[in-house]
Amino acid sequence: MTAPRIVLGITGASGAALGLSVARQLSGLGANIDLVTSKPAQRTLLAECGQGAYDLLQSYVSTVHSIENIGASIASGSVPVSGMIVAPCSMRSLAAISHGLDDNLLIRAAGVQLKERRRLILLARETPLTLAHLRNMTAATEMGAIILPPVPAFYLLPKTVSEISDQIAARAIDLLGIAKPIAASWQD
Repeated sequence: MTAPRIVLGITGASGAALGLSVARQLSGLGANIDLVTSKPAQRTLLAECGQGAYDLLQSYVSTVHSIENIGASIASGSVPVSGMIVAPCSMRSLAAISHGLDDNLLIRAAGVQLKERRRLILLARETPLTLAHLRNMTAATEMGAIILPPVPAFYLLPKTVSEISDQIAARAIDLLGIAKPIAASWQD
């Protein structure tokens, strides 16, 4: 069986640890990961995850794409991938995705997932939400994206921020449907 190929987008919204956890867990599943990050994402990784976080992130992935390279392989629907996760997804990126503004590789790759009817998981990160945010979430959902706000599963009684991030990242990966579920589930 061929390893799944997943596109991972990371924007500059708070929650950089989510993208790092998605990359680590996908790597652990043997996935081939195409990474595209915004410039603000690299700044947020440093601020929230510390020195060396971007290097660690790159160690988990197969290919790193420049956000300016609109001609990269992941910008074409003819290149088979199993889906895309944007973790975290800024409200700016959500707006661009929901309006088809393919002005950089991250947004273009997300648009490709939608047009090819592939899974696109957006960990939309902002609070509180404006009406514009809600409308953009609705538009993206109507086009086929899955909006997964990074809300902790408190019923699992997490003890650390890492446990929270890992559970949310695992939920996003599970939504791709590429392997048996890895997220902890509710036990009655």
